[in-house]
Amino acid sequence: MTTTRDYYEILGVSKDASQDEIKKAYRKLAMKYHPDKSDDPDAEEKFKEISEAYGVLSDPDKRAQYDKFGHSGIDSRYTEEDIFGSADFGDFGFGDIFDMFFGGGGRRRSGPSRGSDLRYDLSITLEDAAFGLNTEIDVPRAEKCGECEGTGAKDGKVKNCPTCHGRGQITQTRSTPLGRFMTTSICSTCYGQGQVAETPCPSCSGTGKVKRTAKVPVKVPPGSYDGLRLKVSGEGEQGSPGAPPGDLYIVLHVKPHDTFERVGDDIACEIPITITQAALGTTITVPTLYGNVNMKVPSETQTNTIFRLKDKGMPHLNGRGHGDQHVKVIVKTPTNLTSEQKRILQELDETLAGENESKARKGDKSIFDKVKGAFEV
Repeated sequence: MTTTRDYYEILGVSKDASQDEIKKAYRKLAMKYHPDKSDDPDAEEKFKEISEAYGVLSDPDKRAQYDKFGHSGIDSRYTEEDIFGSADFGDFGFGDIFDMFFGGGGRRRSGPSRGSDLRYDLSITLEDAAFGLNTEIDVPRAEKCGECEGTGAKDGKVKNCPTCHGRGQITQTRSTPLGRFMTTSICSTCYGQGQVAETPCPSCSGTGKVKRTAKVPVKVPPGSYDGLRLKVSGEGEQGSPGAPPGDLYIVLHVKPHDTFERVGDDIACEIPITITQAALGTTITVPTLYGNVNMKVPSETQTNTIFRLKDKGMPHLNGRGHGDQHVKVIVKTPTNLTSEQKRILQELDETLAGENESKARKGDKSIFDKVKGAFEV
């Protein structure tokens, strides 16, 4: 076999794991290390290792033999073809497992190559995110050559590819750890088309593609958030002749706001009020995304008290309703007081002190007395 590691350890399951648990474990690891999806340089070897483990543990007879004799029980009775060939990998959408390792059958390698996907980072304001935005962006990309309509041939004249003789694929015999296999891959000369230009198009040098900057309309939906990816199908790079273009992915970046902070679909802000407003109560003007509103502040409001304005937050993305706005009031201590203002505050302080003394005589200490007493020896 290709590995001597414990098959249960490879799949990360216990020795008494059910078939369903084994199948789920393999699906998770196979998706992670699929050679077409993973950036891991050892992905193909890891994929083959976990596929071998699944090929044994998913078969009751092979699993029983392995549980009893270990790898020696498998090596002495089964070939690599028995392991990989008998396991049902079709449920995972991978097709023939040999295709993954050696290109046999070549489903994932045949045909013209689809164009590459592109990414565009778009900065928007919080208001844009709240109400939506229709805009247009400039995207540098490879597009279909208008001179040859993407064929790469001058005047559209083509001939059979001399490399693959019109088949679009190259078949080779390869030696692998599992034996010799016939492998099929896309022809690198014609990119699977089977035909090449008799005379290359002078505008695109026979590639069928030219570099241009395209203007692409973009619709930012209401309720968008920082990091949201918007997909615009077919607006990526042009593929090889006969292949579809890739897609364009727009990543949104919401710029910080001077007044508001977004928390989920809620909006938070801070509003300063005076001591007298906090003590006596008042009505203040509060900015929201939807314009200014009046908010009542009750008497004896303490600093850092938070009030809720219902439905004044962000719209729910692709849904109904809105979040709320949370308004924190900050009581500001006055500065640069005049003599008259200081006298008035002094009188107020004496009045409050009198109330505290009255409470003390009744045995009801003020909060100030309680704090003071807590720190006295």
